[in-house]
Amino acid sequence: MSEFDDATQVDPDGSTAIHDGWDINGNANGGYLMALAARGLLAVAGRADPISVTAHYLSPGKPGPAQVDAEVVKAGRRFTTVSGRLTSGGKPVLQLVGAFGDLAAVPPAYEHIDVDPPDLPPFEECTPRSRNQGAVEVTMMDRLDVRIHPGHSGWVHGDRNGVPEMTGWFAFRDGRPIDTLALLMVCDAFPPAVFHLDMPPGWVPTVEYTVHVRGIPAPGPVKCVFRSQFVQGGFLNEDGEVWDSTGRLVAQSRQLGLTPLTS
Repeated sequence: MSEFDDATQVDPDGSTAIHDGWDINGNANGGYLMALAARGLLAVAGRADPISVTAHYLSPGKPGPAQVDAEVVKAGRRFTTVSGRLTSGGKPVLQLVGAFGDLAAVPPAYEHIDVDPPDLPPFEECTPRSRNQGAVEVTMMDRLDVRIHPGHSGWVHGDRNGVPEMTGWFAFRDGRPIDTLALLMVCDAFPPAVFHLDMPPGWVPTVEYTVHVRGIPAPGPVKCVFRSQFVQGGFLNEDGEVWDSTGRLVAQSRQLGLTPLTS
């Protein structure tokens, strides 16, 4: 069993655990928490893939026993909609709603895409993200192989380019294939794009996070790009795209977060 699969195990009764080592400065990564909870919702839905999942973050996720409670809102021909909650230590951590289906069964359809995948150097030539980059410790980087475009890694040394965009590659260090469940975490695994702005890098707490899964990834690392257009009133937005090794869009994301906290 891969590290990711082990850390997102959910028993049939919904009992689970938030695992140590998937955190940022001691708080479990929001994408990891969504993937953990969504695995429980997937089981209740009886479907193969998450299609669209939205989570509201109610309290930080700390290592320890947890519970996923879920109920079907509607079971349709193509999608099953499920609402659910992740709790830990008697406190609600996430409130979720998701649509689940089977992407392998989607018939061919008309397509129009007017953007290209991010232009990245080869995987080996990009800058590895380590657990000690930035102002807070990111221990989940011991398990993830995130490679940042060399032109987007200057913030580590205080060299900010003023353009809130972050691009790079994602893979699991243990070689686990990237499937549709993993895409929920991929979209929250990169340094925030606002780290290129004139603000101190730190923990960026998530308020709301949505991932749209657009396809089943082909084998290999995926290309990612994240951009922020609005930073206002202590909040920021971040929009993401994930492209597989064939150049096909496989996920989109949008996140509402708080501006970086350094403590």
